Amino acid sequence: MNSFETFSQLHQHATPLLLGNIWDVNSARIFEANDYKAIGTSSQAVAKSLGYEDGEKLPFETLLQLAKRVVEVVRIPFSVDLEGGYSRTIDGIIENIEQLHDAGVVGINLEDTVAGSPRQLQPVTEFAKTLSAVAEHISRNNLNLFLNIRTDGFLLGMPTALSETLTRIQHYKNAGADGIFVPCITNRNDIKEVVKATLLPINVMCMPGLPDFEELASLGVKRISMGPFLFDKVYENAGKLSKAINADKNFSSILA
Repeated sequence: MNSFETFSQLHQHATPLLLGNIWDVNSARIFEANDYKAIGTSSQAVAKSLGYEDGEKLPFETLLQLAKRVVEVVRIPFSVDLEGGYSRTIDGIIENIEQLHDAGVVGINLEDTVAGSPRQLQPVTEFAKTLSAVAEHISRNNLNLFLNIRTDGFLLGMPTALSETLTRIQHYKNAGADGIFVPCITNRNDIKEVVKATLLPINVMCMPGLPDFEELASLGVKRISMGPFLFDKVYENAGKLSKAINADKNFSSILA
């Protein structure tokens, strides 16, 4: 079984796939060493680690080089958050996806919003057209890529987030999505409704109020992401330790 087949099957188990969200090669190694079955980039964490804002401000070439290096040193399946595709054209998105596939990436996240101030939700038919073209290209060229589609009604705090999400799931399924990612959904009943709406595996993300993993499994969730939260906690702790070194005038805080 190759890495893509392994990754796809991890979305079909009764126990959800817990995805380790990385920001560099060393974080990828840490997740692998701690028995995670698959990893994926957090776009926000990668951008922040290199001094960029989230929202495709990180150069695509930098993301591609990171992907190549991760694949070289880590054996578990690896997925990349491509945000809105790093292009506003279908051809450009497909070109970026091909480069990531050639680097050894086995999964892609693609979202239905365009980053900006504010973040804009694309019209469902317009995004579905893009998705269909991407999925057809993947199928026609036998690319081993799991296409995880992020829909952002809950992330944007829309009052109609649930109904908007349910509508979009059907369009994205018909357009060729392999999975659906609904960041910022936390309510148990909402999660249940989303899972019931499709046979595609549903992906949720770390958020305050998110049910624990056992309950998410009982609700039918198939993939759980941590987003940038671990990255943020790591650097919060680094900030506390660096402050302690300066205050204590010794290194006891990092040698204990």
